[in-house]
Amino acid sequence: MTRIIPEEERSNEPLDTENIIHHPDMERANEWIVTEYEIPSRKICIFVPCSKKKPYHTSPSHQKFDEIIYSLLGEEDVHIVTFGTCGVVPRELDVEYPFMNYSFMMGQCNVAKVKRDFLKTETQRISEYLERTKDNYEYRIAYCIGDFREAMTRAAEQTGIPVVIVPHSKTIERNIQPNKKFIYNSLSCSDYLSDFADAISKAAVQTNISENEAVLDESAIQCENDSDDSEWYES
Repeated sequence: MTRIIPEEERSNEPLDTENIIHHPDMERANEWIVTEYEIPSRKICIFVPCSKKKPYHTSPSHQKFDEIIYSLLGEEDVHIVTFGTCGVVPRELDVEYPFMNYSFMMGQCNVAKVKRDFLKTETQRISEYLERTKDNYEYRIAYCIGDFREAMTRAAEQTGIPVVIVPHSKTIERNIQPNKKFIYNSLSCSDYLSDFADAISKAAVQTNISENEAVLDESAIQCENDSDDSEWYES
């Protein structure tokens, strides 16, 4: 595969600061995805948040997401796309620079200006991706909480392209942890994963992949670290 940004063309600017969303190489890579990359066409697109561990698909959270996704869908049915601090990154590109190389975690940031800027920029990037792929997918699901969820919600509203966003608001309210710095609990918690699995099952029926909604065994949505939020926020 041709590198997104050849090594000799990469910026010397560090990838571990709060300016990561506007890092020259992060901006260039996101622009390349929506202007030059041949994005696959699938019946379903599933957006999942970026993780602390790189590449994202090796992280505990993404491995759990994959376990649920691929128990309900075939690889030929779904395109997994990561979004968040990185912008919007198709799964097959998560081993590429700069997505493999940054360390800043937006979930750790409490600077109001940085968070406002992130929300504006990420909303724009998601909107561009949704517009670029409006004919690539029949159905879209986003699994997200916090600022990532707000950016996805705004982008879907701005573009008019429907995205089913889970976990449901009532589920989030039920799992709020007001005494923790990251109050929304972990996306690996069983309640959230149950909403995720239900959304995928419904999508499979809506896109004629399955005739009936599947019900996963309860063990498939259990997680050893049910409230571990370290993938998004380290205290």
